[in-house]
Amino acid sequence: MDALSERNPRVVSAVKLQRAAQRRRAGKFLAEGANAVTAALETGRVRELFYSLAAAERETGLIAGAAADGVRTTLVSDRAAEHLGETVTAPGLVAVCDLVDIGLGDILARGPRLLAVPVEIAEPGNAGTLIRVADAVGADGVVLAGDTVDPHNGKCVRASAGSLFHVPIARSREIGETLDAVSAAGVTILATAANGEVDLDDADELLTGPVAWLFGNEAHGLDPAVAARADHRVRIPIRGRAESLNLAAAAAICLYASARVQHAG
Repeated sequence: MDALSERNPRVVSAVKLQRAAQRRRAGKFLAEGANAVTAALETGRVRELFYSLAAAERETGLIAGAAADGVRTTLVSDRAAEHLGETVTAPGLVAVCDLVDIGLGDILARGPRLLAVPVEIAEPGNAGTLIRVADAVGADGVVLAGDTVDPHNGKCVRASAGSLFHVPIARSREIGETLDAVSAAGVTILATAANGEVDLDDADELLTGPVAWLFGNEAHGLDPAVAARADHRVRIPIRGRAESLNLAAAAAICLYASARVQHAG
């Protein structure tokens, strides 16, 4: 079987999915590497799987399994694999997948008990890490509120390590409407705030019911007006000399605390 070159129209159109505008138009995105591709295959979202000769030797079972499931599997040249990959050392395994995000209403209709709501998150690595954390603690969804990074961005997909395909994800541009909808679904809204009136260590009672955690933007935190809309503002106690925590670290601490209380007993 001949390997497709980087000039092949299928390869060219797949490479274009590295751009957000093209992802929106096509309704497709790229998942790179064995972790992400395995998760994408498990959820039936893969439309085509491109692989290099080296990847074929390394991931024989994965590629054979995809082909057996009826996924189009395509050998590409090393040069084409480099074009398709966004990392310095391309893994030579890239899947074209259907977009994963769903409507906020779809998430709320499932009666979620734990939601992560990053507000105006801008850094794709942070977004992917947060999605991975949400998956790890068993959260029921991630709602990207306001003007946010595209969860299908390559860096976000890689940072999520496959979790992008496990956790329901919604994008909701209007922050006020998002909070109204979450509240109307009977979910308590908690905002992380350095000067919050509730200490996380004392928040167990708040965490027993359904909660949505608001996390602020990396650069300027949560807008005070948005924090004011929450039912409670919660501070993470910092006992050392660190001034603050980054978004993904704060999310990990708060989501874990919630999961611990919800799964106790």
